[in-house]
Amino acid sequence: MLNQAQNSTIKVSFFKYQGAGNDFILVDNRDGRYNKLSVKTIAALCDRRFGIGADGLMFLQLHPEYDFEMLYHNADGNLGSMCGNGGRCIVAFAKYLGVIADETEFLAVDGPHFARISAAGNQVDLQMIDVDTIEKDGEAFVLNTGSPHYVLQVNDLETMDVYQQGKAIRNNETYKAQGINVNFIEDKGDYLFVRTFERGVEEETFACGTGVTAVALSMAQLKGQSGQLSTPIKVLGGNLRIDFNYTAGQFNQIFLCGPAEQVFKGEITI
Repeated sequence: MLNQAQNSTIKVSFFKYQGAGNDFILVDNRDGRYNKLSVKTIAALCDRRFGIGADGLMFLQLHPEYDFEMLYHNADGNLGSMCGNGGRCIVAFAKYLGVIADETEFLAVDGPHFARISAAGNQVDLQMIDVDTIEKDGEAFVLNTGSPHYVLQVNDLETMDVYQQGKAIRNNETYKAQGINVNFIEDKGDYLFVRTFERGVEEETFACGTGVTAVALSMAQLKGQSGQLSTPIKVLGGNLRIDFNYTAGQFNQIFLCGPAEQVFKGEITI
């Protein structure tokens, strides 16, 4: 049993979702009953040995101007920046709950997001924020797609020690204070292979939605592509796709597309 406070327990009903191996705890908090869960408690729920286990936890909450609000916590329990695969999973969760039908506009930490979901409820296309600035750090690209990302093209990514090299970049003098997500990319010709070290999780994850978005945009700029583009991407947890428009240095109509599936549901006493 996870202890939140002495002589005080609460039962939390939860759902586990995954999007290309990026896994999340989803909690329906429309009645506000879980508003006081502490950072320590949320981190314990995300612990893979002593809790439910997840890359992050999301509360689905009411909002007066949108279908719902997404409140995302990293696996360390702290509030996080935008999570793309988490956004896709919470859309599938909202459909499961009957909050939405096949389209939605919801609010996340980086602003409103439009999304559409398949009739079966397991494929979600999530519109990401527009991007107009990509900077360079040596050979790497640095940009914000709702979360900050460092994108570096490498060789032999399958055998690379992503944990050690990603951790070193995330904690160097430039990025240590705020943290950054580190994406390594290998161009396979007909698709991009991506592995990511995520801040907040402080580990390599099986997928990162804002990360593969950053990768697709960076590679389009590197290759001098323009117009309506579609980039297939493989991650450790499966396949994703980024559809977007790139014109005159501006990226817009960016959609992160892929699976979002309910794995199981349960109840835990904390």
